[in-house]
Parts: sequence; C-alpha cells; structure tokens
Amino acid sequence: MVSAPDQPLATVPGASAGKRAGIALLGTVLAIAVLMMLLGDGAYLWIKAIHVVAIISWMAGLLYLPRLFIYHCDAPKGSPQSETFKVMERRLLMIIMTPAMIIAWVLGVWLAYVGGHLASGWFLAKFAAVISLSGVHGMFSAAARAFAEDRNEKPPRYWRMVNEIPTVLMIVIVILVVVKPF
Repeated sequence: MVSAPDQPLATVPGASAGKRAGIALLGTVLAIAVLMMLLGDGAYLWIKAIHVVAIISWMAGLLYLPRLFIYHCDAPKGSPQSETFKVMERRLLMIIMTPAMIIAWVLGVWLAYVGGHLASGWFLAKFAAVISLSGVHGMFSAAARAFAEDRNEKPPRYWRMVNEIPTVLMIVIVILVVVKPF
C-alpha cells in the first residue's frame, strides 16, 4: 500500500478495508482447514468449489482493473477523480484480487496433488498459463503503484490492448481443464 511518508497507514483510504480483507483471508484459510479435517476425502468437491469461486473473483479483478486504468489515464493528475481511481484500484487489488489469487493458487495446487494431476500434460500447460496470469497480476500491481505515485506513462490504448491478455489466458485455461486435450 502506498502512503506518504508523513501519513500514518490508518489514515490512508482503504487501509482498514485491507485489514478486514486480511482477516477474511485468514478466516477462509481456517474454514478450509476445518472443512478438510471434518470431511476428509469428502472435502475434495467443497475445496474445488471454493477454488472456482476464488478464480471467478480473481478473474473479475483482472478484467476490471485495466478498465479502471483506462479511465484513470483520462483523469488529470492530482484531481479528485484521479484520487478516487487510486483508492478504487488499491482496494480492488488488495481486497479482492490478491486474496483471491492466493486462495486459487493454494487450493489449485492441493487439488492437483490430491487428484494426481501434477504430471498430466494438460495440467502442466494449465500451470504455465496460470503462471502467466500471475505475471499479469504482478504487472497490474506495478501499474497500480505507478498510478498511485502519478508515474503512469502508458496511454489508454495500451490498457485497452492489455485488457485482452487475461481473457485469452482464461480461455486457454478453461479449455485445458474441461477438454484435457493431452
């Protein structure tokens, strides 16, 4: 989270929401652990369902954040509009996208391990696509920091094109998971 050196974190817009997101993430992890202990082998489908929910949340953020960047490019630096976009981008990234990505990764690896898919060709291809998707997430995180510091140099057209990358990767991943072509 970006804050001015003389501004305490508690006064940064969205700081308390970030703390609540961390608590919610911890609660989710604990609930999953309890679910696994109580249901044993029966937890697999529940874990899979939570994994899918996490993916949907992560993808929603990956598809929406570049749209915010497009609108943010048109807002004058330092304007109230620009400051609002900064808060929206930070909250989306820190409260929805990053926790969802963490849950998707942890549960996805667990599901692949338990399901015996780690050496499958389709899984390895999917794994490469998910690593790429995580790289896009990292690129968006860096961009959100640049916008927060008024350092964005990229035009709206760039963000319109980049906005398609998560969509293409999502299509590849879904086809690999559902069709399992190899």
